[in-house]
Amino acid sequence: VRPPFPAQKGGGLYYEPTVVNNVETLANVPWILVNGAAEYKKIGTPESPGPKIFSVSGHVARPGNYEVPLGTTFRELLFDKAGGTGTNKAFKALLPSGASGPVIPVNEQMLDTPMTYEALGKLGSTLGSASFILMDESTDMVWAAYKMIKFFKHESCGKCTPCREGTHWLAKLMEHVIHGEATMLDLEKLENVAKQMNGKSLCALNDFAINPILATLKHFRSEYVAYIKPPAPAAKPKQPAPVKKQLEEVAEPAGD
Repeated sequence: VRPPFPAQKGGGLYYEPTVVNNVETLANVPWILVNGAAEYKKIGTPESPGPKIFSVSGHVARPGNYEVPLGTTFRELLFDKAGGTGTNKAFKALLPSGASGPVIPVNEQMLDTPMTYEALGKLGSTLGSASFILMDESTDMVWAAYKMIKFFKHESCGKCTPCREGTHWLAKLMEHVIHGEATMLDLEKLENVAKQMNGKSLCALNDFAINPILATLKHFRSEYVAYIKPPAPAAKPKQPAPVKKQLEEVAEPAGD
């Protein structure tokens, strides 16, 4: 969403201020009106009350929409509900809010974390729309980040220079990486460009666009390094040409 925002004059339906809510939020209203807010707060956690619909997709045995109380652990959702990966491969990473949320590695500590807005923040990500995309250990995280930055580049409206130019350069640098043409200096450029974009545009798309890059560089940097072109071997110094022995003719002194 970019200015004018829906709640502003000219930004909503028929150019009038308009309240926009997620359908999932509105679906909770009748239950709250019938049963009361106090009963609603008994679901979930004190900080994140209520149920949440988690859309689970990717490398899972049973993808689908699961409504569970906030505070349910990742393990309960991903294994008890979604059935794990369904293969002999382990989970590797999770996008908890689609492409817009920073990716987080899947490990034992993460799996036992309650799914709340606060807990996701501590993991360095965001719950957002709870559009979970799971990736197993066969996933190339560099390739995944490249596909996501291409998406954001395409979606940028081009109004704000940091977003328009930033997504262009991030995509270009990522192309160098996946084609094996990048150097370690390019990885520094990639990170610097993403950090410089943060908070510099009118809407949130710019800030969402940098998440795939910064999060994968943070958690899966070794996969980037594996793509880096090895430096060319240093040229061997040239050996000096052998000095040719020359017979020196000794001129006799000229007579007086």
